[in-house]
Amino acid sequence: MLTACLPQLSLAEIASWAGAAGYQALEVAAWPRTGGRDFEAAHLPVTGFDDRAADETRALLGRHGLDISALAYYENNLHPDPGRRAEIHTHLKAVVDVAQALDVPYVGTFVGRDWTRPVAHNLDEAQKVFPELVEYAGERGVRIIIENCVMEGWHPDGYPGNLAYSPELWEWMFSLGLYLNWDPSHLTWIGIDPVTTIAPYADKIVHAQAKDLQILPGKADRYGFFGKAVRREDPWDTGWWRYRVPGRGQVDWNAVVDALYENGFTGTLSVEHEDPVWSGTEEKVKTGLEIAHRTLRPLIVA
Repeated sequence: MLTACLPQLSLAEIASWAGAAGYQALEVAAWPRTGGRDFEAAHLPVTGFDDRAADETRALLGRHGLDISALAYYENNLHPDPGRRAEIHTHLKAVVDVAQALDVPYVGTFVGRDWTRPVAHNLDEAQKVFPELVEYAGERGVRIIIENCVMEGWHPDGYPGNLAYSPELWEWMFSLGLYLNWDPSHLTWIGIDPVTTIAPYADKIVHAQAKDLQILPGKADRYGFFGKAVRREDPWDTGWWRYRVPGRGQVDWNAVVDALYENGFTGTLSVEHEDPVWSGTEEKVKTGLEIAHRTLRPLIVA
């Protein structure tokens, strides 16, 4: 499970609960403690992380029978503000350093987008930005993985804010040395059958996120594909779909897990909880995580 859904808890508190709930691994959120994304889940002290911190973290996970599958810092690596972009890259490298110290193979992030410039410009810019980041990680035995989230809320008009949302863009980013943290929920709402994307890219899907998605009946007929335009107070509220925990949406998890196994996937399937029905309190979030575990556990080969 991705720890970002419980930003108010410490890693020790999350590990204790997750181990008891039957989870086997944590995808640990590693945002800085100030600035960045809205939830600011900072479950590892990235700045100043030393050998003692590494030993304590390993011991903590060991007590609860857990591994770390990846570290998570999902930010806009093509941010239009040069100063903010530099901050993001600096923190991303620090997260890579922590991954190396803990023998964690992956660090997850976004390609992102400069929303003031056309897509073609962004693709050119990414080819300048990412090789150095990929090389930095590679020298430390870490791979950078990209989630295929659309991040429409980053764009002023709700257009894609992360240029990694489709197989066309995956092929482009693979050429930069990036890998995929595959998530079926985002594919579902943009009209791509997630199961069909597994076999062609199986060798690049090294980590996967388990998040579901619910299409709200009749709402797309009012708002259209791009979602609310007139009263869109929340940039993430399209008005016609919402994220759900696995088992409460429209993703066919039997087909997803079967296709992953059939195509040789040996990585981690990590629950990403962004379900508004099971949010608002710590108790509700944990219940959502329990629902996800009950849904997926019978499908996973022991």
